Amino acid sequence: MTTTDRTAEPQQSVAELLRPFRRGFAAVVVLQVAGAVAGLAPLLAVVELGRALLSPGPADHGHVRTVVAAGALGLLLRLLLTTASSGIGHLLDGRVQLALRRQLAARLGRAPIAWLSRRRTGELAKVVGDDVSAVHPFIAHTPGELVSAFVVPLVSLAYLFTVDWRLTLITLAPVVLAVALVPFMMTPARQREEKEFDAAMARIASATVEFVQGISVVKAFGGSGRAHRAFLTAADAFVHIFHRFVRGLAGVAAAMQTVLSPPFVLLVVLVGGTALITGGGMAPADLLPFLLLGLGLTAPVAALGHGFDDIQSARRALGRIRDVLAVPPLPEPAHPAVPQGHRVELRGVRFGYDPGHEVLRGIDLVLEPGTVTAVVGPSGSGKSTLVQLLPRFFDPTHGSVHLGGVDLRELDSRELGRTVSFVFQDVRLLHASVADNIALAVPHADLDDVVRAAELAHIHDRIRELPRGYDTVIGSETGLSGGEAQRIALARALLADAPVLVLDEATAFADPQTEQAVRRALTTLGDDRTVLVIAHRPATVAAADTVVVLRDGRIVERGSPAELLGRGGEFAAFWQTREPGAREATGTGGAVARGDDTP
Repeated sequence: MTTTDRTAEPQQSVAELLRPFRRGFAAVVVLQVAGAVAGLAPLLAVVELGRALLSPGPADHGHVRTVVAAGALGLLLRLLLTTASSGIGHLLDGRVQLALRRQLAARLGRAPIAWLSRRRTGELAKVVGDDVSAVHPFIAHTPGELVSAFVVPLVSLAYLFTVDWRLTLITLAPVVLAVALVPFMMTPARQREEKEFDAAMARIASATVEFVQGISVVKAFGGSGRAHRAFLTAADAFVHIFHRFVRGLAGVAAAMQTVLSPPFVLLVVLVGGTALITGGGMAPADLLPFLLLGLGLTAPVAALGHGFDDIQSARRALGRIRDVLAVPPLPEPAHPAVPQGHRVELRGVRFGYDPGHEVLRGIDLVLEPGTVTAVVGPSGSGKSTLVQLLPRFFDPTHGSVHLGGVDLRELDSRELGRTVSFVFQDVRLLHASVADNIALAVPHADLDDVVRAAELAHIHDRIRELPRGYDTVIGSETGLSGGEAQRIALARALLADAPVLVLDEATAFADPQTEQAVRRALTTLGDDRTVLVIAHRPATVAAADTVVVLRDGRIVERGSPAELLGRGGEFAAFWQTREPGAREATGTGGAVARGDDTP
């Protein structure tokens, strides 16, 4: 079997992630450099104006006008250039965030369910939401701040050295002290604390999502104390980590803010300048540029500290984004095969989510076209894992799953999607109209086909009661119960008309009348449809042609419901525990009838 090797995709670096936008970054940097240089013109104009006015003798009015005009022009150019740089930066930020979210959505859409099942909803929501948003300062603000932090001091220093090199070195003392403190903010201990901080934030996000999603169950069963304990634990852990994070940073941050503060810088310049002036080594007028530009040396360096914080935050966020984008999808065949029919066969299938722990242990099973196979067994026996192999949510660790004589790994994913429909027990509907939700797999289906599928799923009458019928938007204009959502999903699968239908207890929330109607719909869809269903209700089991009993990842019994009931084994025990429902389902005092004969 030959497949395209997507599992060996190299992990992209941050630079590679942002490479498609390098021209935009270059434009932002060039405009910011020009704006930063132009922004020094007003300060230099004030300096030259002061020196001209303080110099002995009459002032040169022409020179004064030239200096003022140059300062005004520099101020105007700075305004225009920095505005353009900021505008392009924010537009670029929007493009980058959109591209990253599209890449994440595409990769998550192709990621194996086995990988997704090991991730919390809040963890992935943080990557797609918070981590992508965390890139904003790095793209829209940091380039300009970093450019100013380097360009402004360099140009200022070049000018100040032409005035007096000794006072220039004295003026640099606060900057040198601040830079000397930077390594204390980037120690391995601080980096570990940053990672712990991010992990604590992810735990809070996950705990919040899980608590909100389960709030209805919490209220119904009065378990609010236990239910929100996970959130409180995550919050307490975050507070502890945050306090430790701040304590380790507070001393260094306070010292940096002190040495870079305007009063401290002015004090250093005045003390150094006074010493030079009283010693006769410098003219009093030459002190003015240091008083003005000295503050200009420290302000960008202070912004540089914040810029490095933004860079570190964005780097960690982009690292998590990169990790998700590096998740390899299930391999696609280089030369897809075409199935002959839709007979399903599992051959020696073994599977484990984690190494050393198998959920399925040697499954051999054949699903013939035109039959309904029910899978029963205790919780944790591997039922959901077994049925999820058919739509290839993951590949077996050993063995193979065949459809129409072809290994699923040799089928194109689009062909597999057209052949196998799946209805989850826990349904998630889109924030879209009811019609669009039903027609998700067949987007060009006409309304008559959508209505017909809804009627088969026994949901048409409920849809007609909605404010705008099939045009009602789920989530904003109406809410649906669990049973109604399941029937919407079932209508979606029926409209897709796939020859293989997998139902993960798709009528778990339905009332007996609705379940009976759905069972009848399934039996009238066609003689060649292959149906595999996880069953807990006796009525669902009674409607099956074959029952497969799982225990500890192995098939321990298989056969027709009546045959297995006569053996007195595990299926019979399962049936006895549901005796009242069995009698109601069969109307035969507990004997099993064929699904077509279910009243």
